[in-house]
Amino acid sequence: MGRALIIVRSADDRQKAAAWCQKAPAGTRIEYRRGRRSLPQNALLWARLTDVAQQVEWYGQKLTPDDWKTMFTASLRKSRVVPGIDPGSFVLLGLHTSEMDKEEMTNLLDLIDAFAAERGVTWHWEEQAA
Repeated sequence: MGRALIIVRSADDRQKAAAWCQKAPAGTRIEYRRGRRSLPQNALLWARLTDVAQQVEWYGQKLTPDDWKTMFTASLRKSRVVPGIDPGSFVLLGLHTSEMDKEEMTNLLDLIDAFAAERGVTWHWEEQAA
């Protein structure tokens, strides 16, 4: 077996995973992790980021939805900033949302909601879903 994935939903899934572990050759890498964010969460994230980008000016600038994703993720994860390779540049570390699990994505969406509420942002997602 080259590569396999089991999503644990039942006792049978646990038994299958245990059997695979018993048969795995030495040097096999086994990784356990929580499920990643859901597609509906991802869609809601980008809808929220777009609304914030369209309605909020940040220190005299309009930022893109991707810029806002970086801002919110940095806040949520308390990211570190290090000097960049080019003089005068800076880089935020650890900002990937693609690896977030459902709980962390929920926390990110809650952070965006709180920020937007303080600034009077109107959500358009609910209008599109209706």
